[in-house]
Amino acid sequence: MTSVARGAVRRLAAFAVASEPGNERVALARVAEAVAGTGLADQQLDRLKTAVAEATMNAIEHGNRNQADLPVDIEVTQQGTDIVVTITDQGGLHAAGTAEQPDLARKLAGEQSPRGWGLFLIRNMVDAMDVTTEGTRHTVRLTMATTTPAEEGATRENHL
Repeated sequence: MTSVARGAVRRLAAFAVASEPGNERVALARVAEAVAGTGLADQQLDRLKTAVAEATMNAIEHGNRNQADLPVDIEVTQQGTDIVVTITDQGGLHAAGTAEQPDLARKLAGEQSPRGWGLFLIRNMVDAMDVTTEGTRHTVRLTMATTTPAEEGATRENHL
């Protein structure tokens, strides 16, 4: 396997899904396929798939308001040893971008909506999450660090 030079950007996939409930499953499957063989551990892959599904659901529901004719654009790149997934909707700044921190006790007491776990969950599934808005394009950028086989060997040797 050829390792990616630090800082080099390699596009692994770019696709769009219609803004229809359930298409988050299509997105997570396509992202999982794109990152196969990149050095993500199984647990990292599961966390990335969860984050992609949540971010895509937010884009479909909050950004594009379930309008099937508005696509959710997804791009997967490998930047050095990082996997970066960008998920872009056409809704501009929406409620999901400004959600308050969920508090389980307040939710159980009815003081907070039972919804609103998406961004909290996403942030805790990946190594970094950035949210940007340019005009009507709202983008969530998810970053997950990988370890290439060569780095794993070097790390093991340093600890022996």
